[in-house]
Amino acid sequence: MSVTIQIPTPLRRFTSDQGEIEVEGATVGEAMKDLVRRHPALERHLYADDGALRSFVNLFLNDEDVRHLGREATPMAAGDTLSIIPSIAGGAW
Repeated sequence: MSVTIQIPTPLRRFTSDQGEIEVEGATVGEAMKDLVRRHPALERHLYADDGALRSFVNLFLNDEDVRHLGREATPMAAGDTLSIIPSIAGGAW
């Protein structure tokens, strides 16, 4: 089934400047794997060497944090939107 993944601006240089990409997948994990299959340069920015999603990569399915759902096993339906939201850290005391 086709779902949309929203790509944050800093990662768009790895997707030919596309902000939204249609992918196939029944779960969040399948959709993300299809995304990196289509855009291999994204993989090192999203996944660690062991294949796990990097801790600073947050995924939201239709505005719901997948960490509070089923993580990468979260089922998706046709027409769903998955947003990649990188964590922001920093600042000074």
